[in-house]
Amino acid sequence: MTPDPVFSTIARFFILGGPFMGVLLTLSVLSLAAILLRVRRLRENAIVPQVIVECVGGLQPGDTLDRLIKEMKAHPSAISRILNTLLAHLNWSKSENLEAVQTCARHEMARMEKGLIILEIATGAAPLIGLLGTLSGLVGIFSTLGGSGDPTIIARGISEALNTTIIGLAVAVPSLIAHSYFLRRIEMLAVEMESVAADLLAKLYQPSA
Repeated sequence: MTPDPVFSTIARFFILGGPFMGVLLTLSVLSLAAILLRVRRLRENAIVPQVIVECVGGLQPGDTLDRLIKEMKAHPSAISRILNTLLAHLNWSKSENLEAVQTCARHEMARMEKGLIILEIATGAAPLIGLLGTLSGLVGIFSTLGGSGDPTIIARGISEALNTTIIGLAVAVPSLIAHSYFLRRIEMLAVEMESVAADLLAKLYQPSA
């Protein structure tokens, strides 16, 4: 059975890339996994469910917190954990409670940013690894110039140089775009969480008449 020409061409492209191609492919898999994981973890419903925002926004003086607590239990999320911290320290002063909430929020931010380091590394390292592949190919080419100058060896070195450069950039560009997008999304979600927590804090610590 004749192998698929397209598959053979793709396989040859990666094989001729040399050993650095394997490193780039591994980096691309890690980068893709990090992107898919962040897409799943940074869903709005997993960070700031709208029902909790509505519960906090609808609270009036004298209202109980039963519905809010019920929705927080039904929708475990970053904002639920932050508001749980707030409610657990209502016997503290407002400033002390605010500090506890901010500490919890920093932990949630760290959880949201988990995995972005992989994209940052891929963005910086992939082009450099591609460059190493380029240099490796060029060294192979130059080493043949003083000998027989076999065109096959020269072509293989050029292929290795070009292939690793292409793949290095192909890994770095999507990683850079995803990294920038996720940072911006985390920033927006953090602002929304801060707004909800500040709203509840203000309503629970009403100034004395």
